Amino acid sequence: MNSKTDASDDGPADSKAGPGGGQAGKPHPPAARAGPPKGAPGPKRGAGGTVGALMAGAQGVGRGLAGQHAALVRPLAHAARMQRRHWGLAISFAALVLAPLFLVILYLGILSVNQYGSTAGFTVRQENNTSSSDILGGLAQFTGGGIASDGDILYAFIQSQEMVEAVDAEIDLRAHYTQNWPRDFAFALWPDATLEDLVWYWRRVVRVAYDSASGLTEVQVLAYDPQTAQAIGRAVVAESEARINALSEQAREDAMSYARADAEAALDRLRIAREALTEFRTRTRIVDPAADIQGRMGVMNNLQQQLAEALIAYDMLSGTTRENDPRLINARQRIDVIRDRIAIERQTFASDNTDTGAVGEDYPTLIAEYEALNVNREFAEEIYRAALMALEAARDEAARNSRYLAVYIKPTLSVSSQYPRRWVIAGLAGLFLLLVWSIGALIYYSIRDRS
Repeated sequence: MNSKTDASDDGPADSKAGPGGGQAGKPHPPAARAGPPKGAPGPKRGAGGTVGALMAGAQGVGRGLAGQHAALVRPLAHAARMQRRHWGLAISFAALVLAPLFLVILYLGILSVNQYGSTAGFTVRQENNTSSSDILGGLAQFTGGGIASDGDILYAFIQSQEMVEAVDAEIDLRAHYTQNWPRDFAFALWPDATLEDLVWYWRRVVRVAYDSASGLTEVQVLAYDPQTAQAIGRAVVAESEARINALSEQAREDAMSYARADAEAALDRLRIAREALTEFRTRTRIVDPAADIQGRMGVMNNLQQQLAEALIAYDMLSGTTRENDPRLINARQRIDVIRDRIAIERQTFASDNTDTGAVGEDYPTLIAEYEALNVNREFAEEIYRAALMALEAARDEAARNSRYLAVYIKPTLSVSSQYPRRWVIAGLAGLFLLLVWSIGALIYYSIRDRS
């Protein structure tokens, strides 16, 4: 009785179509019903019957969820097809990457002309490796100073217009590099190129590598035949050597010019001092006032001695003779004459009267002037001697610091052509075209998605 009641209760509910269920009036399969099949014994009442009813209800709920999950499974996706945007990407890739790359490879393989390279290596050396310029150059590396070395100067000189003009005067650069125009238009020089254009093209075919740490410089020259490349390399080395010699000579002249100027100034000063002393001797007719005054002092000493002897003789005569004795009168006259002579000689030391035997100027002034002139002459002689020593030292220092160009790789003669590097250029061109195409595609689709 109970099973029939449950079946009758479930029947109408299953015959109805829910909002999200199957078709209206279509019954559920027997496995989805909650009750047992007909004819089966119903569950027992009590605790055991209650547990069985709960288990049967749980099984029904699980079967319902499984049915709903099976209804949500979608069919498999169809095979991918080329869309319009895909065809646009393919066409743009072929037009912007493959076609230009094919033209580049075609040009490199058919139109480009083989080039030959010549390599030369040199460095600037000097006799004295511990000169002040090297010390200042080392300090400049730490402090970030702007002292340029000989290698830096040579690096800039090789790429300068002066170098191009010198090599062009020796080797006709225009005639050589324009011979393949317009066939090899990417690597050849156009015929109507100006001097500035030739300098720009020179920096393409002459490559300079300079290592500031070791001071080594390597020059690689490209030409359409190996002999011309070697000739250009030799011309570059010769011009570089001439420039280094000129710089060394200029540095030597600069170092010695100051010492030479000091020596010339010291010589002029010494000449003026000697001329002033000669003029003094001519004017005073005294070669050496010190010797002259010593002679005059000798005369004064002799007169003093004679006066003393005359006084002694007069005293001896005055004690034994009368006043009118001729001998006493003569002795008195001798004393007076000697005293007058002594007075005159003393006046010549401080008088400028030439009547008394003076030289026209007082002796203290003459001695002071002579001593000043003599000191100036001695000082000028010392300065001139020091200037000569400085000039010799500067000459020795300039000789020790003389610089020269040491060539460690003579310009080589190529056997086979290695330029232009066709595969490298083609690979770089393909990479560049691919990058440009990728960036353009990304920008296009980002703008399209935003719009």
